[in-house]
Amino acid sequence: MMKKLILLTITALFMFSCGQKKSTDTTSNEPAFVKQNGGHFEINGKPYYFIGTNFWYGAILGSTGQGGNRDRLHKELDFFKENGITNLRVLVGADGYAGQEVKIMPTLQLEPGVYNDTIFDGLDYLLAEMKKRDMHAVLFLNNSWEWSGGYGQYLNWAGEGDVPEKGVHDWPVFVKQVAKYADCDSCHTLFHNHIKAVISRTNGYTGEKYTDDPTIMSWQIGNEPRAFSDEAKPAFAKWIKEAAAVIRSVDQNHLISIGSEGIWGCEMDSALFVDIHADKNVDYLTMHIWPKNWSWIDIANIPGSVDVGIEKTNEYMKQHIAIAAKLDKPVVLEEFGFPRDNHKYTLDDPTTARDKYYRNIFSQLVTSYKETGAFAGCNFWAWGGFGRPAHEFWKPWDDYVGDPSQEEQGLNSVFNTDSTIKVIKEFSDQLK
Repeated sequence: MMKKLILLTITALFMFSCGQKKSTDTTSNEPAFVKQNGGHFEINGKPYYFIGTNFWYGAILGSTGQGGNRDRLHKELDFFKENGITNLRVLVGADGYAGQEVKIMPTLQLEPGVYNDTIFDGLDYLLAEMKKRDMHAVLFLNNSWEWSGGYGQYLNWAGEGDVPEKGVHDWPVFVKQVAKYADCDSCHTLFHNHIKAVISRTNGYTGEKYTDDPTIMSWQIGNEPRAFSDEAKPAFAKWIKEAAAVIRSVDQNHLISIGSEGIWGCEMDSALFVDIHADKNVDYLTMHIWPKNWSWIDIANIPGSVDVGIEKTNEYMKQHIAIAAKLDKPVVLEEFGFPRDNHKYTLDDPTTARDKYYRNIFSQLVTSYKETGAFAGCNFWAWGGFGRPAHEFWKPWDDYVGDPSQEEQGLNSVFNTDSTIKVIKEFSDQLK
C-alpha cells in the first residue's frame, strides 16, 4: 500500500511538473510586445530599458530601388546588435514627390494615398531583419519639418500653399506657413487616412500584419510636432489627441507616442506638454535635446563649454522626468545630438566632448534602470555607421549618414569607428 502511495505521489508530481512546463512554454510563445506598466516599459513582464539610435533612413536602405543597400543594412544591424543598440527610431516614409532641395529621397507617399511600393517593401524588409535580431522599432508617421514632407506637404495637398524652397533656412516664412497645419482639417483627414493605410499593412516577408508584429514598439504621430504659434496651441492639442485616437482604433497592441521635443517643442508651455501626454491613448512621454541648436554650448569652443551643456541638459531632463513620474508614464530621450570637437563634419575630428555628453545621459539611464525609474530609454541622433559623407550637403545618391538633407552631412553622425561606440557599449552592457 505504501509503495502504491509513493508511486501515485511521484506520478502526480511528474504530471504537475509537466503541466507547469507546458504553461511556461505557452507564455514564452506569446508575442513579446513592449508594454507600459507602472511608469516603465516591460517585455513579457520584465522591465525594458534601452539605448538606441535614430535610423530614419532604415526603410530606404532596406529597399531594392535607388538608395537601397541591403548589404549595408545587414552590416549595420549586426553592428547594432553587437554593441547593444537595440531600439531604432525610423521614418515610415517621406511625403510628396522628391525634388525640393531640402527633402530626402526617395519618398513613400507620392500623392495622398498613392504609395511607392519599393519603400514599403524596404520597411517590410527592415522589420523582418530587426525581428531576427530581437530589436524594436519606433515608427514615426509625420514631421513638422520639410526634410520628409510632413506638415508642408499636407498643406500643399490641401491647397494651402508651399513652404519656402530653402525650408527652415527661411525661418519667418517657414513658420508662418507650417503654423497653418494645426487648424487644417483637410490636412488632418489626409494624414489620418495615411495612418490607416500604414498600420493596416501586412509584411510581405513575414506574412505578419503590422498590428501583430512585436518588433514594432511604438507608432509615433510625428517627428517633433509643433503648434508653431500660441494661437495654434488649442487646435494643435486637439489634432494630437485625434491622431492618437485614430492610431488606437486601428491597433490595440502597440504603444503610441507623440514624438515631442518636450516643453521646448510646445512653445515653452509646460501645461500644453502635460495636456497632450496625459491623453489616455498616449502611452509614454518623449523629449529631445539639442545643445547646439538651443545655444547651450559655444561652437567656437565645444570641449570648453560641454559642461554648461550638460548642466542645462540635466535640468531639462529632470523637469520632464518629474512630469512623467506624475503621469505614471515612462519618458524617452529619443533625440539628442552633439557635434564633433571642432565642429567639423569629417571623421578625423575627435569626439571627446560628445563622448562626455553621451556618458552623462547614459549614466542617468543606468541609474533609472536599477531603480525602475521613469527615464526608460534614449535614442541618440543620429546613426552614420558604415556610411561616409561625400559632400557637405547630401546629393543623390550619397550614403545616408543620419543628418537629413538640409543639414551638413556628418554634423551629428555617429560612425562605426568613433570612440563614442565604446561609450555606448559600456553602458548598454549595464542594461542587461
